Amino acid sequence: MKALGALTLIALLAAGPALAEPSAAQRAACTPDVMRLCASAIPNVGAIKTCLRAQRASLSAECRVAVDAGEGQRTRAAARS
Repeated sequence: MKALGALTLIALLAAGPALAEPSAAQRAACTPDVMRLCASAIPNVGAIKTCLRAQRASLSAECRVAVDAGEGQRTRAAARS
């Protein structure tokens, strides 16, 4: 169950305004960090995203890139609105 929640998060993390499918590399990058740092938030996707942002300094370099990419997409989408 927790793995399903983590995979759902990874899909949403990488989703931009068009809800693009994340790559296998993005999923692989963040799943261990979600399980290590944010397991108590699973399956609440919003809480997992908040947790990952709060734990940014503790994320693996690969997951940090994926989280930052998701934040950048969200910021660009908000600017267009």
